[in-house]
Amino acid sequence: MARAAIPGGLSARRAWRPARLLERRVESASATTLVLDVTDWPGHLPGQHVDVRLTADDGYTATRSYSLAAPAEGDRVEVTVQRVPDGEVSPFLCDVFQVGDAVELRGPVGGWFVWRPDQPGPVLLVAGGSGVVPLMAMLRARPAVGPPFRLVYSARQPDDVIYREELAALAGTDGVDVRHVFTRRGAPVGADGADGADGADGAGHVRPPGRLRSADLEGAGWGPADAPTCYVCGPTGFVEAAATILASAGHDAARIRTERFGPTGS
Repeated sequence: MARAAIPGGLSARRAWRPARLLERRVESASATTLVLDVTDWPGHLPGQHVDVRLTADDGYTATRSYSLAAPAEGDRVEVTVQRVPDGEVSPFLCDVFQVGDAVELRGPVGGWFVWRPDQPGPVLLVAGGSGVVPLMAMLRARPAVGPPFRLVYSARQPDDVIYREELAALAGTDGVDVRHVFTRRGAPVGADGADGADGADGAGHVRPPGRLRSADLEGAGWGPADAPTCYVCGPTGFVEAAATILASAGHDAARIRTERFGPTGS
């Protein structure tokens, strides 16, 4: 599959642009979506990310990278930030940053881990924790009559599921399947797979809590013969495990695209 063209030229993507907060949305117990108005935004593709720079009154700056959470819409840009305990930037963005406040953005960044609405074939999305953010941008960009999408989302427990209500609504959309895997025990399991921590798919099939395993992807995804494009995003250990499961099942390595993150002092 050919690499997608990236919006804007290289110089445009390297430039810092002023941005102001338009709206905040709480997405989970620890995650908040920030809707920003970015001056002369060049556009982006689902799966890309941006650099966000904060500048203190004394001139000190801190920069962090965040995945874009929604398709391009003029100068409107959405990022979802998960609060990191004792972090330098994420607690400020989640708890202090207010509508009208200013930051700077640079991007979009990334050209391999992207999906385009005209891209053919089925899509398998595998998310660990906040790794669901760029995958959500892909789901949101999917046309009403588009290729089939399946999301397998691993989270510690239901309260940690980002975009919980929207994902539940998308699960009822023709061509979209959403399944949850919970790694810690919590409330009793509900039929929709989002009200308990034993783990359940969109049809209410229950499995004991634990890390992602081959059966979770075999039951929700397609086989190698279906040639899905697989997007895997999350912590490094999760991504390596999921990619190994897919490769061991016989999926073409060229169709397994990964994006990983680790501790950054966020």
